[in-house]
Amino acid sequence: MNNSEFRPAILIPVYNHEHAIVNTLQQVMTYGHPVLLVDDGSHEPCAKVLATLASQNANQVSLLRLPINGGKGHAVKAGLRRLYQDGYTHGLQVDADGQHNLEDIPEFMRLGQQSPHTLIAGYPQYDDSISNGRFYGRYLTHIWVWINTLSFTIKDSMCGFRLYPVNEFTQLLETEPCGNRMDFDTEVIVRWLWRGGKIHNVHTKVNYPTDGVSHFKLFSDNVLISWMHTRLFFGMLIRLPRLLWQKL
Repeated sequence: MNNSEFRPAILIPVYNHEHAIVNTLQQVMTYGHPVLLVDDGSHEPCAKVLATLASQNANQVSLLRLPINGGKGHAVKAGLRRLYQDGYTHGLQVDADGQHNLEDIPEFMRLGQQSPHTLIAGYPQYDDSISNGRFYGRYLTHIWVWINTLSFTIKDSMCGFRLYPVNEFTQLLETEPCGNRMDFDTEVIVRWLWRGGKIHNVHTKVNYPTDGVSHFKLFSDNVLISWMHTRLFFGMLIRLPRLLWQKL
């Protein structure tokens, strides 16, 4: 794929991160790529900040405002569809809260241009800011993902730092049910692998700011994630002969 065919943009879903998004956007913009902010029904203070940021940087930043909060997955889906409509070939999902190492953006873009039909997925290397509960909770999800794919190809299914081939993923989302909230990142990458999609894992540092705002809801999101693993497990059983054949 030559430069004229590789048209990436950076996709940032935002929900009530009016403080963190200012610094995150400032860092992202230094790499020169178009940026799409997806306001996932934020409260008024955040909505005003996002509108101001988009207005002040109109040559590089656009804003898609969703009327109600539908969840991170819903925002990413809406963002990918908008990028597809606008003619972009790739969307680099970045979290708004500043946990991702944005210095890795050029590497994601380089790999995406080199392998345009591959999902470039962040493989987090954590520092001491991650809690034990979060670490072991993620590892339990990894185990279920390895079971449901009969593969260790997906090194981390929960990292939101990833470069999507826009055309392929908009098609996937038209035909495959994927969660709208914290279950999205894991479900969409599993279904991508089930469809024979290629994945390239990239080591990237991740930190959790001590003053960061988390939108993870302990009860409801754990219920959603448990239900996701359940439907993926039965989906794996249906696909078991084909998955085994692929391994052979």
